[in-house]
Amino acid sequence: MGMMRVWIWVLALGVAASAAAAPAGLELAADQVFRRANGSEPQSLDPHKSEGVPASNIQRDLFEGLISEAPDGTLVPGVALSWEVERDGLLYRFHLRPEARWSNGDPVTAQDFVYAWRRILDPLTGSYYSQTLAPILNAEAIIRGEMPKERLGVRAIDDHTLEVELRGPTPYFLGLLTHSSTYPVHRATVEKYGEQWARPGRLVGNGAFVLQDWVVQSHIELRRNPHYWDDAHTTLDRVLYYPIEDASTALKRYRAGELDVTETFPITQLPWLRKHIPDEIRIAPYLGTYYYGFNLTRPPFRDNPKLRQALTMTVDREILTGKVLRTGEIPAYGWVPPGVQNYEPVEYEWKAWSKQQRLEVARRLYREAGYSRGNPLTVEIRYNTSENHKKIAVAIGAMWKKALGVRVRLVNEEWKVFLENRKQKQVTQIFRAGWIADYNDAYSFAELLHSRHGINDSGYDNPEYDALLEASAREPDPEKRKRLLQQAERIMLDDYPILPIYFYVSKHVIKPWVGGWVDNIMDHHYSKHIYIVKH
Repeated sequence: MGMMRVWIWVLALGVAASAAAAPAGLELAADQVFRRANGSEPQSLDPHKSEGVPASNIQRDLFEGLISEAPDGTLVPGVALSWEVERDGLLYRFHLRPEARWSNGDPVTAQDFVYAWRRILDPLTGSYYSQTLAPILNAEAIIRGEMPKERLGVRAIDDHTLEVELRGPTPYFLGLLTHSSTYPVHRATVEKYGEQWARPGRLVGNGAFVLQDWVVQSHIELRRNPHYWDDAHTTLDRVLYYPIEDASTALKRYRAGELDVTETFPITQLPWLRKHIPDEIRIAPYLGTYYYGFNLTRPPFRDNPKLRQALTMTVDREILTGKVLRTGEIPAYGWVPPGVQNYEPVEYEWKAWSKQQRLEVARRLYREAGYSRGNPLTVEIRYNTSENHKKIAVAIGAMWKKALGVRVRLVNEEWKVFLENRKQKQVTQIFRAGWIADYNDAYSFAELLHSRHGINDSGYDNPEYDALLEASAREPDPEKRKRLLQQAERIMLDDYPILPIYFYVSKHVIKPWVGGWVDNIMDHHYSKHIYIVKH
Protein backbone atom coordinates (compact mmCIF):
# COMPACT_ATOMS: atom_id res chain seq x y z
CA MET A 1 0.00 0.00 0.00
CA GLY A 2 2.82 2.42 0.90
CA MET A 3 4.44 2.00 -2.50
CA MET A 4 1.14 2.57 -4.31
CA ARG A 5 0.53 5.84 -2.44
CA VAL A 6 3.91 7.14 -3.62
CA TRP A 7 3.08 6.16 -7.20
CA ILE A 8 -0.28 7.96 -7.29
CA TRP A 9 1.10 11.04 -5.53
CA VAL A 10 3.88 11.43 -8.08
CA LEU A 11 1.54 11.13 -11.03
CA ALA A 12 -0.63 13.88 -9.54
CA LEU A 13 2.42 16.10 -9.18
CA GLY A 14 3.30 15.42 -12.78
CA VAL A 15 0.01 16.97 -13.89
CA ALA A 16 0.56 20.04 -11.68
CA ALA A 17 4.12 20.47 -12.94
CA SER A 18 2.88 21.00 -16.48
CA ALA A 19 0.70 24.00 -15.63
CA ALA A 20 1.26 27.02 -17.85
CA ALA A 21 3.72 29.56 -16.45
CA ALA A 22 1.57 32.58 -17.34
CA PRO A 23 -2.08 32.68 -16.21
CA ALA A 24 -4.61 32.48 -19.03
CA GLY A 25 -5.90 35.84 -20.24
CA LEU A 26 -2.93 37.83 -18.94
CA GLU A 27 -1.53 40.27 -21.51
CA LEU A 28 2.13 39.40 -22.01
CA ALA A 29 4.95 41.55 -23.34
CA ALA A 30 5.82 40.92 -26.98
CA ASP A 31 9.51 40.63 -26.06
CA GLN A 32 9.83 37.75 -23.58
CA VAL A 33 13.34 38.49 -22.29
CA PHE A 34 14.33 38.16 -18.63
CA ARG A 35 17.42 40.10 -17.51
CA ARG A 36 18.93 38.93 -14.27
CA ALA A 37 21.92 40.07 -12.18
CA ASN A 38 23.76 36.96 -11.05
CA GLY A 39 26.61 37.92 -8.73
CA SER A 40 29.99 36.48 -9.67
CA GLU A 41 31.14 35.07 -13.00
CA PRO A 42 30.65 31.27 -12.89
CA GLN A 43 33.92 29.38 -13.23
CA SER A 44 32.19 26.65 -15.25
CA LEU A 45 28.76 25.52 -16.41
CA ASP A 46 29.73 21.84 -16.20
CA PRO A 47 27.45 20.54 -13.39
CA HIS A 48 30.28 18.33 -12.13
CA LYS A 49 32.99 21.02 -12.14
CA SER A 50 31.26 24.16 -10.92
CA GLU A 51 30.36 25.43 -7.49
CA GLY A 52 28.52 28.42 -6.12
CA VAL A 53 25.05 29.91 -6.45
CA PRO A 54 25.68 31.86 -9.71
CA ALA A 55 26.54 28.69 -11.65
CA SER A 56 23.64 26.74 -10.14
CA ASN A 57 21.15 29.46 -11.11
CA ILE A 58 22.12 29.05 -14.76
CA GLN A 59 22.38 25.25 -14.63
CA ARG A 60 18.79 24.98 -13.40
CA ASP A 61 17.81 26.47 -16.78
CA LEU A 62 20.23 24.42 -18.91
CA PHE A 63 19.67 21.02 -17.30
CA GLU A 64 17.00 19.05 -15.49
CA GLY A 65 17.43 16.30 -12.93
CA LEU A 66 15.16 13.44 -12.00
CA ILE A 67 13.35 15.74 -9.55
CA SER A 68 12.55 19.41 -10.06
CA GLU A 69 10.89 22.18 -8.05
CA ALA A 70 7.67 24.15 -8.32
CA PRO A 71 7.89 27.96 -8.00
CA ASP A 72 7.30 27.71 -4.24
CA GLY A 73 10.10 25.14 -3.83
CA THR A 74 7.83 22.08 -3.60
CA LEU A 75 9.39 18.94 -5.12
CA VAL A 76 7.82 17.92 -8.43
CA PRO A 77 8.73 15.40 -11.14
CA GLY A 78 11.53 16.42 -13.48
CA VAL A 79 12.91 13.91 -15.96
CA ALA A 80 11.41 11.22 -13.71
CA LEU A 81 7.66 11.09 -14.30
CA SER A 82 7.13 8.74 -11.34
CA TRP A 83 9.01 6.48 -8.94
CA GLU A 84 8.62 3.77 -6.35
CA VAL A 85 10.51 3.28 -3.10
CA GLU A 86 11.10 -0.29 -1.92
CA ARG A 87 13.13 -2.30 0.61
CA ASP A 88 12.44 0.11 3.48
CA GLY A 89 13.83 3.08 1.63
CA LEU A 90 16.94 1.42 0.20
CA LEU A 91 15.80 1.07 -3.41
CA TYR A 92 14.40 3.82 -5.65
CA ARG A 93 13.04 2.95 -9.10
CA PHE A 94 12.56 5.98 -11.35
CA HIS A 95 10.46 5.94 -14.52
CA LEU A 96 11.74 8.55 -16.98
CA ARG A 97 9.53 10.59 -19.28
CA PRO A 98 9.67 9.02 -22.77
CA GLU A 99 9.29 12.53 -24.25
CA ALA A 100 12.38 13.94 -22.45
CA ARG A 101 14.98 15.17 -24.98
CA TRP A 102 18.42 16.71 -25.06
CA SER A 103 18.71 20.09 -26.76
CA ASN A 104 20.03 18.36 -29.92
CA GLY A 105 16.94 16.14 -30.07
CA ASP A 106 18.50 12.96 -28.62
CA PRO A 107 16.31 11.11 -26.09
CA VAL A 108 17.25 11.44 -22.42
CA THR A 109 17.76 7.93 -21.08
CA ALA A 110 18.50 6.16 -17.82
CA GLN A 111 22.01 5.47 -19.17
CA ASP A 112 22.63 9.23 -19.21
CA PHE A 113 22.18 9.35 -15.43
CA VAL A 114 24.37 6.29 -14.90
CA TYR A 115 27.13 7.91 -16.97
CA ALA A 116 26.79 11.30 -15.24
CA TRP A 117 26.82 9.95 -11.69
CA ARG A 118 29.79 7.70 -12.38
CA ARG A 119 31.57 10.70 -13.87
CA ILE A 120 31.07 12.99 -10.87
CA LEU A 121 32.28 10.27 -8.46
CA ASP A 122 35.34 9.37 -10.53
CA PRO A 123 38.39 10.83 -8.71
CA LEU A 124 39.80 11.77 -12.14
CA THR A 125 36.92 14.22 -12.62
CA GLY A 126 38.00 16.18 -9.56
CA SER A 127 34.49 17.29 -8.64
CA TYR A 128 34.05 19.34 -5.48
CA TYR A 129 30.51 17.98 -5.17
CA SER A 130 31.16 14.24 -5.44
CA GLN A 131 30.19 13.82 -1.77
CA THR A 132 26.63 14.85 -2.69
CA LEU A 133 25.97 11.33 -3.97
CA ALA A 134 27.47 9.64 -0.90
CA PRO A 135 24.09 8.08 0.08
CA ILE A 136 24.28 5.80 -2.99
CA LEU A 137 25.72 2.34 -2.41
CA ASN A 138 29.53 2.22 -2.92
CA ALA A 139 29.76 5.95 -3.76
CA GLU A 140 32.24 6.80 -1.01
CA ALA A 141 34.56 3.91 -1.86
CA ILE A 142 34.57 5.11 -5.49
CA ILE A 143 35.36 8.68 -4.39
CA ARG A 144 38.33 7.35 -2.39
CA GLY A 145 39.56 5.38 -5.40
CA GLU A 146 39.01 2.05 -3.61
CA MET A 147 36.39 0.71 -6.00
CA PRO A 148 35.74 1.07 -9.74
CA LYS A 149 32.97 3.50 -10.68
CA GLU A 150 31.08 0.66 -12.37
CA ARG A 151 30.27 -0.67 -8.87
CA LEU A 152 28.07 2.34 -8.09
CA GLY A 153 24.60 1.29 -6.93
CA VAL A 154 22.87 2.71 -10.01
CA ARG A 155 21.73 0.80 -13.07
CA ALA A 156 19.61 1.35 -16.15
CA ILE A 157 16.98 -1.39 -16.36
CA ASP A 158 16.02 -0.06 -19.79
CA ASP A 159 16.07 3.33 -21.53
CA HIS A 160 13.40 4.77 -19.25
CA THR A 161 13.88 2.91 -15.94
CA LEU A 162 16.63 3.79 -13.47
CA GLU A 163 17.25 1.88 -10.24
CA VAL A 164 19.21 3.46 -7.40
CA GLU A 165 20.35 1.44 -4.39
CA LEU A 166 21.25 3.38 -1.25
CA ARG A 167 23.62 2.40 1.53
CA GLY A 168 20.99 3.37 4.10
CA PRO A 169 17.59 5.07 4.33
CA THR A 170 18.04 8.69 3.24
CA PRO A 171 14.98 10.87 3.96
CA TYR A 172 16.33 13.80 1.94
CA PHE A 173 17.27 11.79 -1.16
CA LEU A 174 14.57 13.17 -3.46
CA GLY A 175 15.41 16.75 -2.45
CA LEU A 176 19.09 16.05 -3.09
CA LEU A 177 18.21 15.15 -6.69
CA THR A 178 17.24 18.76 -7.42
CA HIS A 179 20.88 19.80 -6.96
CA SER A 180 22.84 20.70 -10.09
CA SER A 181 25.58 18.16 -9.35
CA THR A 182 23.05 15.34 -9.92
CA TYR A 183 22.01 16.50 -13.38
CA PRO A 184 22.68 14.25 -16.38
CA VAL A 185 25.29 15.24 -18.96
CA HIS A 186 25.33 14.36 -22.66
CA ARG A 187 27.99 11.68 -22.99
CA ALA A 188 28.81 12.14 -26.67
CA THR A 189 29.38 15.87 -26.18
CA VAL A 190 31.52 15.44 -23.06
CA GLU A 191 33.68 12.80 -24.74
CA LYS A 192 34.06 14.81 -27.95
CA TYR A 193 35.10 18.12 -26.37
CA GLY A 194 36.54 17.05 -23.01
CA GLU A 195 37.12 19.94 -20.59
CA GLN A 196 35.78 22.44 -23.13
CA TRP A 197 32.35 20.88 -23.66
CA ALA A 198 30.28 23.32 -21.54
CA ARG A 199 30.70 26.25 -23.97
CA PRO A 200 28.38 28.00 -26.43
CA GLY A 201 27.90 25.99 -29.60
CA ARG A 202 28.92 22.81 -27.78
CA LEU A 203 26.91 22.43 -24.60
CA VAL A 204 24.01 20.03 -24.99
CA GLY A 205 21.58 20.22 -22.09
CA ASN A 206 18.15 18.85 -21.27
CA GLY A 207 16.62 21.90 -19.57
CA ALA A 208 14.13 24.48 -20.76
CA PHE A 209 16.90 26.69 -22.22
CA VAL A 210 20.12 26.31 -24.22
CA LEU A 211 23.40 28.21 -23.99
CA GLN A 212 23.51 30.78 -26.78
CA ASP A 213 26.40 33.06 -25.81
CA TRP A 214 28.94 33.63 -23.03
CA VAL A 215 30.99 36.81 -22.95
CA VAL A 216 33.16 36.71 -19.83
CA GLN A 217 32.49 39.59 -17.41
CA SER A 218 29.64 40.77 -19.66
CA HIS A 219 26.75 38.31 -19.93
CA ILE A 220 25.55 34.75 -20.46
CA GLU A 221 22.63 34.43 -22.87
CA LEU A 222 20.21 31.51 -22.90
CA ARG A 223 17.63 30.76 -25.58
CA ARG A 224 14.49 28.71 -25.28
CA ASN A 225 15.03 25.00 -25.97
CA PRO A 226 12.38 23.77 -28.45
CA HIS A 227 13.26 20.15 -27.61
CA TYR A 228 12.44 20.51 -23.89
CA TRP A 229 9.63 18.12 -22.99
CA ASP A 230 7.45 20.92 -21.56
CA ASP A 231 8.40 23.70 -23.97
CA ALA A 232 4.70 24.35 -24.66
CA HIS A 233 4.41 25.78 -21.15
CA THR A 234 7.60 27.85 -21.21
CA THR A 235 6.93 31.55 -21.82
CA LEU A 236 10.33 33.27 -21.95
CA ASP A 237 12.30 33.25 -25.19
CA ARG A 238 15.61 34.54 -23.82
CA VAL A 239 17.33 34.87 -20.45
CA LEU A 240 20.32 37.12 -19.87
CA TYR A 241 22.49 36.54 -16.80
CA TYR A 242 24.83 39.39 -15.89
CA PRO A 243 27.86 38.69 -13.66
CA ILE A 244 27.76 41.83 -11.52
CA GLU A 245 29.69 41.35 -8.29
CA ASP A 246 29.15 44.88 -7.00
CA ALA A 247 25.64 45.28 -5.60
CA SER A 248 25.69 49.07 -6.06
CA THR A 249 26.46 48.68 -9.75
CA ALA A 250 23.64 46.14 -10.12
CA LEU A 251 21.17 48.48 -8.42
CA LYS A 252 22.20 51.38 -10.70
CA ARG A 253 21.63 49.20 -13.76
CA TYR A 254 18.29 48.06 -12.32
CA ARG A 255 17.19 51.68 -11.82
CA ALA A 256 18.35 52.48 -15.36
CA GLY A 257 16.02 49.75 -16.68
CA GLU A 258 18.82 47.36 -17.74
CA LEU A 259 17.87 44.60 -15.26
CA ASP A 260 14.60 42.99 -14.22
CA VAL A 261 15.91 41.59 -10.94
CA THR A 262 19.02 41.96 -8.79
CA GLU A 263 20.83 39.18 -7.01
CA THR A 264 20.92 41.33 -3.85
CA PHE A 265 21.13 45.03 -3.01
CA PRO A 266 23.48 47.21 -0.94
CA ILE A 267 22.33 47.40 2.65
CA THR A 268 23.12 51.14 2.62
CA GLN A 269 20.42 51.62 -0.03
CA LEU A 270 17.59 49.99 1.94
CA PRO A 271 16.18 53.29 3.29
CA TRP A 272 16.04 54.72 -0.26
CA LEU A 273 14.43 51.55 -1.60
CA ARG A 274 11.80 51.54 1.13
CA LYS A 275 10.97 55.17 0.42
CA HIS A 276 10.90 55.11 -3.38
CA ILE A 277 10.13 51.55 -4.60
CA PRO A 278 8.85 49.60 -1.57
CA ASP A 279 6.71 47.28 -3.69
CA GLU A 280 9.78 46.08 -5.61
CA ILE A 281 11.71 44.91 -2.53
CA ARG A 282 11.62 41.15 -1.90
CA ILE A 283 13.10 39.96 1.41
CA ALA A 284 12.36 36.37 2.43
CA PRO A 285 13.71 33.57 4.68
CA TYR A 286 16.59 31.71 3.06
CA LEU A 287 18.14 28.40 4.12
CA GLY A 288 21.74 29.50 4.39
CA THR A 289 24.52 30.50 6.79
CA TYR A 290 27.01 33.35 6.34
CA TYR A 291 30.26 32.50 8.12
CA TYR A 292 34.02 32.92 8.28
CA GLY A 293 36.27 29.91 7.85
CA PHE A 294 39.56 29.45 9.70
CA ASN A 295 42.35 27.78 7.72
CA LEU A 296 43.19 24.91 10.07
CA THR A 297 46.08 23.64 7.94
CA ARG A 298 48.45 26.57 8.65
CA PRO A 299 49.38 28.98 11.47
CA PRO A 300 48.01 30.86 13.28
CA PHE A 301 44.87 28.69 13.50
CA ARG A 302 46.30 25.20 13.13
CA ASP A 303 46.20 23.43 16.51
CA ASN A 304 44.97 26.61 18.21
CA PRO A 305 41.28 26.20 19.12
CA LYS A 306 41.57 28.77 21.93
CA LEU A 307 42.44 31.49 19.45
CA ARG A 308 39.58 30.46 17.17
CA GLN A 309 37.16 30.49 20.11
CA ALA A 310 38.35 33.91 21.29
CA LEU A 311 37.71 35.45 17.88
CA THR A 312 34.34 33.72 17.58
CA MET A 313 33.16 34.97 20.97
CA THR A 314 34.06 38.61 20.34
CA VAL A 315 31.93 39.02 17.20
CA ASP A 316 28.78 40.93 18.14
CA ARG A 317 26.24 39.36 15.83
CA GLU A 318 23.39 41.53 17.07
CA ILE A 319 25.28 44.67 16.03
CA LEU A 320 25.99 43.15 12.60
CA THR A 321 22.43 42.08 11.89
CA GLY A 322 20.67 44.99 13.60
CA LYS A 323 22.94 47.93 12.75
CA VAL A 324 25.03 46.92 9.73
CA LEU A 325 22.72 44.65 7.71
CA ARG A 326 19.23 45.67 8.91
CA THR A 327 17.27 43.41 6.55
CA GLY A 328 16.05 40.67 8.88
CA GLU A 329 19.09 38.40 9.09
CA ILE A 330 19.23 36.22 12.21
CA PRO A 331 22.37 36.18 14.44
CA ALA A 332 24.02 32.77 14.11
CA TYR A 333 25.29 30.98 17.20
CA GLY A 334 25.31 27.60 15.46
CA TRP A 335 25.81 26.12 12.03
CA VAL A 336 22.42 24.77 10.92
CA PRO A 337 19.81 27.55 10.47
CA PRO A 338 16.25 27.50 11.82
CA GLY A 339 13.62 26.21 9.42
CA VAL A 340 15.40 22.97 8.52
CA GLN A 341 13.00 20.05 8.51
CA ASN A 342 13.12 17.59 11.45
CA TYR A 343 15.88 19.44 13.31
CA GLU A 344 16.30 21.72 16.31
CA PRO A 345 19.33 24.00 16.03
CA VAL A 346 22.40 23.51 18.24
CA GLU A 347 24.02 26.67 19.64
CA TYR A 348 27.12 27.76 21.52
CA GLU A 349 26.59 27.44 25.26
CA TRP A 350 27.91 30.96 25.78
CA LYS A 351 25.09 32.49 23.73
CA ALA A 352 23.20 33.07 27.00
CA TRP A 353 26.13 34.84 28.66
CA SER A 354 26.34 38.61 29.01
CA LYS A 355 28.64 40.48 26.65
CA GLN A 356 30.99 41.20 29.56
CA GLN A 357 31.22 37.50 30.47
CA ARG A 358 32.00 36.61 26.86
CA LEU A 359 34.65 39.31 26.67
CA GLU A 360 36.40 38.20 29.86
CA VAL A 361 36.59 34.56 28.70
CA ALA A 362 37.67 35.57 25.17
CA ARG A 363 40.53 37.70 26.55
CA ARG A 364 41.71 34.84 28.74
CA LEU A 365 41.63 32.41 25.80
CA TYR A 366 43.48 34.96 23.64
CA ARG A 367 46.27 35.17 26.25
CA GLU A 368 46.42 31.38 26.59
CA ALA A 369 46.71 31.15 22.80
CA GLY A 370 49.91 33.22 23.02
CA TYR A 371 48.70 36.72 22.20
CA SER A 372 48.18 40.00 24.02
CA ARG A 373 47.89 43.71 23.31
CA GLY A 374 51.66 43.85 23.48
CA ASN A 375 51.97 40.87 21.15
CA PRO A 376 48.83 41.13 19.00
CA LEU A 377 47.59 38.71 16.39
CA THR A 378 47.98 40.07 12.87
CA VAL A 379 45.57 38.35 10.50
CA GLU A 380 43.99 38.63 7.06
CA ILE A 381 40.27 38.43 6.30
CA ARG A 382 39.89 37.40 2.67
CA TYR A 383 36.60 38.01 0.86
CA ASN A 384 35.24 38.12 -2.68
CA THR A 385 34.23 41.42 -4.23
CA SER A 386 31.08 42.81 -2.63
CA GLU A 387 30.21 46.02 -0.82
CA ASN A 388 28.24 44.02 1.75
CA HIS A 389 31.12 41.58 2.41
CA LYS A 390 33.48 44.52 2.88
CA LYS A 391 31.18 46.26 5.38
CA ILE A 392 30.93 43.09 7.47
CA ALA A 393 34.70 42.50 7.36
CA VAL A 394 35.39 46.10 8.41
CA ALA A 395 32.94 45.80 11.31
CA ILE A 396 34.35 42.47 12.52
CA GLY A 397 37.92 43.76 12.24
CA ALA A 398 36.95 46.74 14.42
CA MET A 399 35.32 44.43 16.99
CA TRP A 400 38.44 42.27 17.24
CA LYS A 401 40.70 45.30 17.55
CA LYS A 402 38.61 46.87 20.30
CA ALA A 403 38.11 43.66 22.30
CA LEU A 404 41.50 41.99 21.86
CA GLY A 405 43.85 44.34 20.03
CA VAL A 406 43.91 42.16 16.89
CA ARG A 407 45.34 43.80 13.76
CA VAL A 408 43.29 42.95 10.68
CA ARG A 409 44.16 43.35 7.01
CA LEU A 410 41.36 43.02 4.46
CA VAL A 411 42.05 41.22 1.19
CA ASN A 412 39.48 41.59 -1.60
CA GLU A 413 39.66 39.11 -4.50
CA GLU A 414 37.73 38.38 -7.69
CA TRP A 415 35.49 35.31 -7.30
CA LYS A 416 37.53 32.72 -9.23
CA VAL A 417 40.81 33.75 -7.59
CA PHE A 418 39.11 33.79 -4.20
CA LEU A 419 37.73 30.26 -4.63
CA GLU A 420 41.06 28.90 -5.84
CA ASN A 421 42.95 30.40 -2.89
CA ARG A 422 40.41 28.94 -0.48
CA LYS A 423 40.87 25.51 -1.99
CA GLN A 424 44.66 25.58 -2.10
CA LYS A 425 44.82 26.71 1.56
CA GLN A 426 48.29 28.23 1.01
CA VAL A 427 47.57 31.91 1.63
CA THR A 428 44.20 32.01 3.40
CA GLN A 429 43.95 32.65 7.13
CA ILE A 430 40.33 33.72 7.59
CA PHE A 431 37.98 33.65 4.60
CA ARG A 432 34.41 34.74 4.02
CA ALA A 433 31.99 32.01 3.05
CA GLY A 434 28.33 31.25 2.76
CA TRP A 435 26.64 27.89 2.60
CA ILE A 436 23.20 27.56 1.06
CA ALA A 437 21.40 24.26 1.60
CA ASP A 438 21.42 21.96 -1.41
CA TYR A 439 18.26 20.37 0.02
CA ASN A 440 16.14 20.96 3.13
CA ASP A 441 17.91 18.71 5.62
CA ALA A 442 20.53 19.27 8.33
CA TYR A 443 22.87 16.87 6.54
CA SER A 444 23.27 19.44 3.74
CA PHE A 445 25.14 21.60 6.26
CA ALA A 446 26.80 18.81 8.22
CA GLU A 447 28.42 17.19 5.18
CA LEU A 448 30.32 20.37 4.23
CA LEU A 449 32.66 19.85 7.18
CA HIS A 450 33.23 16.16 6.57
CA SER A 451 36.99 15.66 6.16
CA ARG A 452 36.56 14.39 2.58
CA HIS A 453 34.09 16.99 1.33
CA GLY A 454 35.43 18.88 -1.69
CA ILE A 455 34.39 22.29 -0.33
CA ASN A 456 35.68 21.81 3.23
CA ASP A 457 37.97 24.81 2.74
CA SER A 458 38.80 25.07 6.45
CA GLY A 459 40.50 21.67 6.31
CA TYR A 460 38.48 20.47 9.31
CA ASP A 461 39.26 16.82 10.11
CA ASN A 462 37.70 15.16 13.13
CA PRO A 463 37.21 11.36 12.88
CA GLU A 464 34.50 11.42 15.56
CA TYR A 465 32.56 14.01 13.58
CA ASP A 466 32.91 11.99 10.36
CA ALA A 467 31.78 8.82 12.14
CA LEU A 468 28.64 10.49 13.48
CA LEU A 469 27.75 11.76 10.01
CA GLU A 470 28.23 8.30 8.54
CA ALA A 471 26.13 6.75 11.32
CA SER A 472 23.36 9.28 10.67
CA ALA A 473 23.34 8.30 6.99
CA ARG A 474 22.61 4.67 7.98
CA GLU A 475 20.06 5.43 10.71
CA PRO A 476 16.44 4.80 9.62
CA ASP A 477 14.84 6.20 12.80
CA PRO A 478 14.27 9.98 12.28
CA GLU A 479 14.62 10.85 15.98
CA LYS A 480 17.85 8.89 16.41
CA ARG A 481 19.19 10.35 13.19
CA LYS A 482 18.45 13.88 14.40
CA ARG A 483 20.30 13.23 17.67
CA LEU A 484 23.36 11.92 15.81
CA LEU A 485 23.47 15.05 13.65
CA GLN A 486 23.00 17.29 16.69
CA GLN A 487 25.83 15.48 18.49
CA ALA A 488 28.04 15.99 15.45
CA GLU A 489 27.19 19.70 15.31
CA ARG A 490 28.00 20.09 19.00
CA ILE A 491 31.44 18.48 18.50
CA MET A 492 32.14 20.68 15.49
CA LEU A 493 31.10 23.88 17.25
CA ASP A 494 33.37 23.00 20.20
CA ASP A 495 36.28 22.65 17.73
CA TYR A 496 35.69 26.12 16.20
CA PRO A 497 36.74 25.39 12.59
CA ILE A 498 34.30 28.07 11.41
CA LEU A 499 32.78 31.27 12.77
CA PRO A 500 29.02 31.43 12.06
CA ILE A 501 27.88 35.05 11.70
CA TYR A 502 24.27 35.16 10.57
CA PHE A 503 21.52 33.18 8.88
CA TYR A 504 20.55 34.56 5.51
CA VAL A 505 17.49 36.15 4.08
CA SER A 506 17.22 36.46 0.30
CA LYS A 507 17.24 40.10 -0.85
CA HIS A 508 16.12 41.16 -4.33
CA VAL A 509 14.52 44.08 -6.04
CA ILE A 510 12.32 42.94 -8.88
CA LYS A 511 10.38 44.81 -11.55
CA PRO A 512 6.57 44.77 -11.27
CA TRP A 513 6.23 43.26 -14.74
CA VAL A 514 8.07 40.06 -13.78
CA GLY A 515 5.52 37.29 -13.23
CA GLY A 516 5.96 33.80 -11.83
CA TRP A 517 8.64 34.72 -9.29
CA VAL A 518 7.68 33.15 -5.95
CA ASP A 519 9.74 33.63 -2.79
CA ASN A 520 10.90 30.30 -1.37
CA ILE A 521 13.29 29.16 1.34
CA MET A 522 15.83 27.82 -1.20
CA ASP A 523 15.69 31.02 -3.33
CA HIS A 524 15.52 28.85 -6.45
CA HIS A 525 13.84 30.53 -9.42
CA TYR A 526 13.65 28.57 -12.67
CA SER A 527 13.30 30.72 -15.77
CA LYS A 528 10.72 28.29 -17.17
CA HIS A 529 8.32 29.60 -14.47
CA ILE A 530 8.93 33.27 -15.27
CA TYR A 531 7.03 35.49 -17.73
CA ILE A 532 7.08 39.20 -18.59
CA VAL A 533 3.82 41.13 -18.41
CA LYS A 534 3.11 43.89 -20.91
CA HIS A 535 4.27 47.21 -19.49
